[in-house]
Amino acid sequence: METVRYDEWVPAGSLVKGLMLLVFAITVCFTLLVLLFGRLTGLDVLGAALSWGVLGFVLFLFWNYRGLRIRISGDRLSVRYGLFNQKSFLLVDITSWGRTRASFGRYWGVGVRYGFDGSLAYSTSFGDAVMVLPGGRRPFVFSSRRPDEVCEAIRAASYHA
Repeated sequence: METVRYDEWVPAGSLVKGLMLLVFAITVCFTLLVLLFGRLTGLDVLGAALSWGVLGFVLFLFWNYRGLRIRISGDRLSVRYGLFNQKSFLLVDITSWGRTRASFGRYWGVGVRYGFDGSLAYSTSFGDAVMVLPGGRRPFVFSSRRPDEVCEAIRAASYHA
């Protein structure tokens, strides 16, 4: 059984939650306006159905990207963001690491993003993050509520690996 040296769940930030709430509110308001003031023609019903379909898709995206999991266990650092995005590195392959910030100016948003510096980021919000540099690959940045603890766990695990 592998020893888990570090485990963190980083939930989606306020921006993502606020945008989700805005999409939900617009959909509900549109549906209410159609029901209260529309003539309930086929086009009105289609518009309401489409808006609820869009809301369902956005809810799936929000559920999928509601946070990321950081885990350091055995000889690996793994970061999972949703169903389809996972990065895993052998600790011995990580040549450097450190605390950084995931900013709008660098990534132009949150989620799975490529930075202007060539890095790949899994960010849940603008703010604290960790950057690792796996040998021969692009820098990888991921959000963390406790970036100093992540860096210390990588250092300690790398020392013991």
